[in-house]
Amino acid sequence: MSEAFEGWAILELMGHRRLAGHLSEQEIAGASFLRIDVPGDEEQAAATQFYSPSAVYAITPTTEETARAVARGRRPAPVQRWEIAAPPAPDEGDEQDNEDGWGA
Repeated sequence: MSEAFEGWAILELMGHRRLAGHLSEQEIAGASFLRIDVPGDEEQAAATQFYSPSAVYAITPTTEETARAVARGRRPAPVQRWEIAAPPAPDEGDEQDNEDGWGA
């Protein structure tokens, strides 16, 4: 049996995406995934993402200092505003909500 890797690394994915952070293995629903915890800073929160091992092109183990430096310019954004459609504006003629919060 081989020892599971856990540590700071640069993770390169087949979709030409490069992330850096603390890498570990995690089982989800009976399947093994790579978990990367991308460090944040005062301006941006940290992010955690999970990837199938088949999506990985390369893993380069590195120091925490190097991983944090690479991560500063390559942090994933979980959701962008343009990905979520704005809710429709209510019509002025709509009836008031009933007691359970649903329209009449």
